[in-house]
This record gives sequence, C-alpha cells and structure tokens, in this order.
Amino acid sequence: MKRRTPVAQAPAPTAIGVFHLLGVLCIVLLPHLQRLPLWVSLTLAAAVLWRATATRRGWKLPPALLRGGLTVAAFAGIYASYGHINGLHPGVALLAVMTALKLTELRTRRDIRVLICLLYFILATHFLFSQDVWMAAYLLACAWLITAVLVESSHGGALAPRSSLRLSGVLILQALPLMAVLFVLFPRIPGPLWGLPADSGAARAGLADSMAPGDIQHLVLSNAVAFRVRFDGPPPARPLRYWRGPVFSFFDGHRWRPGTIDQNERQPVLRLNGEAVNYQITLEPSRSRWLFALDLPDPAALPVHAQLDNDAVLRADQDNRQRRLYALRSYPHYQLQPQLAAQQRRANLSLPRYGNPEARALAQRWRAQGLDDQAVVAAAMHRYRNEDFHYTLRPPALGRNSIDDFLFKTRAGFCEHYASSFTFLMRAAGIPARVVTGYQGGSRNAVGDYYVIAAGYARIPPQPSIRPASTRASTPRWPAPPVCRPFSIRSGNAASATPSRPAGTGSTPSGIAGSWPTAPICSSA
Repeated sequence: MKRRTPVAQAPAPTAIGVFHLLGVLCIVLLPHLQRLPLWVSLTLAAAVLWRATATRRGWKLPPALLRGGLTVAAFAGIYASYGHINGLHPGVALLAVMTALKLTELRTRRDIRVLICLLYFILATHFLFSQDVWMAAYLLACAWLITAVLVESSHGGALAPRSSLRLSGVLILQALPLMAVLFVLFPRIPGPLWGLPADSGAARAGLADSMAPGDIQHLVLSNAVAFRVRFDGPPPARPLRYWRGPVFSFFDGHRWRPGTIDQNERQPVLRLNGEAVNYQITLEPSRSRWLFALDLPDPAALPVHAQLDNDAVLRADQDNRQRRLYALRSYPHYQLQPQLAAQQRRANLSLPRYGNPEARALAQRWRAQGLDDQAVVAAAMHRYRNEDFHYTLRPPALGRNSIDDFLFKTRAGFCEHYASSFTFLMRAAGIPARVVTGYQGGSRNAVGDYYVIAAGYARIPPQPSIRPASTRASTPRWPAPPVCRPFSIRSGNAASATPSRPAGTGSTPSGIAGSWPTAPICSSA
C-alpha cells in the first residue's frame, strides 16, 4: 500500500506582518470613521486591539460558531442602524465591520492577502464620498502602504520594512503610465460604474414618487431642467409660482408615499378665486405620471389624457416617456377642501403603531397643555425657529426612529427633513396633515421669453388641515406668500431673497428654495 504524502501546512503569517497589516488597516479606515455608526467604530477598535494582543501572546482563534454568531450580529446591527443593508452608507458600514471580523480568522498568508484585497476595495469606497485633491493624495499614500504589506507578505517577512516600501513605490510608479493611458483611452461610460441604488445615501435635488429623509446624507444640487413654462400674459409674482407635484399621505415609519386614490372621488373639492393664469408647460421626460401645474389648476381646463385626483395632483394616463407640451389655466388664489371627508381625515391622521416615541410625547404634551390646532402649529414653528436647527445639504445619518433623531439629536437637514417631522408632529397631535412636493419660482430666459424650472428648485412644504377655513400665512422672519392658503402651511421662497440667519435657525443656501413653513394665523369666516 502506498502511504499518503502529508499535505504541507500553509505558512502562518509573521507577527511583524500582522502588526503592519493592522496599522495600515487603521490608516485606510480612518476617513470612514466620521460617517460610521459609533458601534461599528468601537467594533473595529476592539477587533484590532484583540488581534494585536492575540498575536503577541499566542492566543487561539475563536471557534467557528462564535465567528458565525458575530457575523449574524453584525448584519442585524447594520439593519437596526439604517433600516436596510443595501445602499452606499449601509454597504460601507457592513464592509468595515466584516473586515474587522476577518481579523478573527487570520491563520495563513492567504488570509493576509484576502484582507489586503479588502483594503484595496475599501480604498475605492472613499471616492464615493469625496473626490478632493487632498483625498486623492491620502489614498495614493494608502495604496503605497497596502502594496508594501502585500510585498512583505509575498516574501514571508524576509524583506526589511524599508525594502518593502521602496519596492512598493517602484511598482506604483511603474503603474502610473498604464493608468494614464487607460484614463485617456478607456471609453467614457455614462453614469458611475458601481451603479448604486437610489437610496444609497446620496441624491440629487428634485422630486420622486416617495420620500425617505433618513436615507439621504448628501443632497447634490441639480441644474437638470424639469420643465419650461411660457405665460400667455404677465407671470404671477414669484411667491405665487409654486408648481404642485406629488402629494404624500402614507407614512410607514420610514418612507412617505402617495395615498390610495378614491376612484369615486377623483377631483378635489375646491373654490377658485381671483384672476386666472393661462400658460403652456413643456415637460421633460421623467418616466412618471406626474404633470406639474401652477398651484392650483382649473379642473375644467385640464389637458387631454390627464386628470386631477383628490389630492389636487395632476396625473397623466401614461408614463411621461417623451417630452410633452400641454396648456393649463390656474388660480393662485383658492380654497382647497374646505371640509375634509371622513376617509381623507383618517388617511391624513394615520401613523404607524410604533416608532418615534419622543415626537409622539411632544405632540401629546402640547395637547395636554390645552393648546388648540392653531396653537399647536405655532408651538411647532417656535421650536424650529428658536432652537438650534440648521439647513444643510449634508445631514447626519438617521436611525430607525428618523423623526426623533432629527427633532432631538441631529437637528440638521433640508426640506424633506423639516416637512416630514412637521407632518408627523401634526398627525401625532390629531391634526390631519400631508406632505406636498413641488417646485418654486423658476428663472426667466429673456431670449425665448419663457421660464426654466430646474430640479434644484424643488420645495417640499407640509400641509396641515386647520379650521376655520380662512387661513392667512404670515411670518416675521421669512418671506411668505401674501395670499390666502387654506389648510396650508407654506414657506417663503429663500431663492427670491437673501435673509440673514435668524437666531436659532439655519440659513437656506442661495439658489435653492427653502422649506421653512410659515405659521398660519387663522380667523373665522
């Protein structure tokens, strides 16, 4: 009988190689620490500290069952922190924590090389957040260090650190000409190669068919044209040029979506007042059914193959896959739904059974103090104006209780954050409310005598239902539309003025419309 030849055992990594790898790992992950949840950063620190101690003292590696449990716990932690595991921010956090857990199974040089490949991948993820020159220089230095660790691992620790660094630098210098050739000759593919999902933590200004403020950590202002408008006569004043879009009535605790449409009541109950405005809109393709209209369109003069639903949203019968021209007549002065139907009232009071307990408690305290509807709205607006809230296009990440996190922790965001939290507070206080999205203003093209509305003009105000029916918007600090807006809390257009920063509030960046709602002053009618 032939005797089996024993299989050679894979060489174990050297202690100095592990220490070098741990140091490079900390350097590569350092820029990500500011955007990772605290528990992920602590997990990284604990894993690095344990691996260093285990290497020095010769501890055994944890059993497979424990490593599997830690992996499951990591997935659960990421899901609990973000509400999902797909997307840019959850994906980077998951990659970081899994890299930390990889340290618990470093047995051979092969494991070292796998971890080095992960470091190269983590290196690329930094460019998803920043493409600044200093970041490129930092990551180039990180690539030099990672390659030095790879060279050291390939030689089994026989090379001195200085020799590994020198050889790593030579390899990178040799790769630079090839990189330049590929940069010039490689075909330009439209859009990013990584194809991130829409909720990846970054978004462009504009409107969508749903709204989840907690998912967006970087709002990029967009100059893409949404539509163009040509008025038949003099255009209305800028505060009156609000182009109504989707209305969100359903909230699942994380995302706002349009409510269900009652097929028996397609058009809303409204009263149109004042002079009509006639105009034509050239809508760019959007692959949605929303048709934008000056708030509020006349139901008797709608375009062909379009209808006005009971949220006063103009919809097409089919998706807008091509550029579309349509004419409308609108009345900037109107009264919308003087009396809410029972079904609409229930829909605009609906909240998830659980979640955001602090916001619920705040609304209940207002009611316990005997505040009526108008006083509740005033209390909410006083909170936004006089506490340390800030307007920013780079808001911090929000957890599962996104409303509580915004109102009581981060207090920084853009229009979606303010509209979402305000609408939640109104519903929690028993006031029917919904989120109305749309565009504000527009820039005039003097050559063609038309107005261009870009995606960056998106404005998302909340809309509570407050009795009695006559509501006049007023605010001492921010410009407000000087018109009657029943059941509506509207903000002034920050793009039409440059107000100074009020105490305790955040200034709205120039060029975009703000979402600071105005406190309504109600009188009987």
